[in-house]
Amino acid sequence: MTLENQIQAYLGIPDAHLKTIEALFEPTHLPKGENYTSTGSYHANLSFIKSGYIRVFETKGDREITQWIASPGEFITDLGTLVFDTPARRNFQAITDCELYTISRENYRRIGSLIPQWPELEKRFISKCFMILEDRVFNFISMTSEERYEQLFTYKRELFNQVPLQYIASMLGMTPETLSRIRKKSIS
Repeated sequence: MTLENQIQAYLGIPDAHLKTIEALFEPTHLPKGENYTSTGSYHANLSFIKSGYIRVFETKGDREITQWIASPGEFITDLGTLVFDTPARRNFQAITDCELYTISRENYRRIGSLIPQWPELEKRFISKCFMILEDRVFNFISMTSEERYEQLFTYKRELFNQVPLQYIASMLGMTPETLSRIRKKSIS
């Protein structure tokens, strides 16, 4: 999915405004292992992933807990930092080399002066993000570990060939051993 298609899917805006917003994004490269943002920082860009994978995680004691693995065709940001100027709550790290389209916080804030309907469009964007999060939380608490695995495998099958399995296991709320057992069972 292209940047233009995703902006349209999230915002549902006329083509003239679509080009205005798209022009504010710049191509950027994030090498494997580099952080997009780190806990406590005020780095507040919004990026669209053209290629590559970015892990969103938090450190608790001596454990890293993966919240999400962002894939090509998805937007990434620390929404609290972007919108409210609060410090980032999680780390975002490139698992692979990534090609991104990025809009800075300053240009993101300029959209309102360029597009009069921006408050309504931004509300749609943030609402869509919230709905995705709601679905993920509900699925996490209502599904068995096997069902969570099957859903992720169906929805994001490519992750299993691109991302270390310990990150996937953490994101699914299970140990790597449990993930291996479930994968083995689903293959047979």
